[in-house]
Amino acid sequence: MAENRTLSFEDSMKRLETIVKQLEEGTLPLEESLTLFEEGTGLIKECSKLLDEAEQKVVKLQKGPDGEPVETPFAESE
Repeated sequence: MAENRTLSFEDSMKRLETIVKQLEEGTLPLEESLTLFEEGTGLIKECSKLLDEAEQKVVKLQKGPDGEPVETPFAESE
């Protein structure tokens, strides 16, 4: 990977879109294509990690036994 910086999820997705467009054109030299491919796979891994972390934070409010809202992890809700 060319760079080891932390991008926001949105910035990572924009960069991935750019990489995909460049690779789809098929006009880049092999070495440059491989470098972009490696960068893209790193960005995918980072985006996946960010999504997993966000999913763990998501909660759904449900009605508790006393009628008050109760926060429960999203994965446990129906």
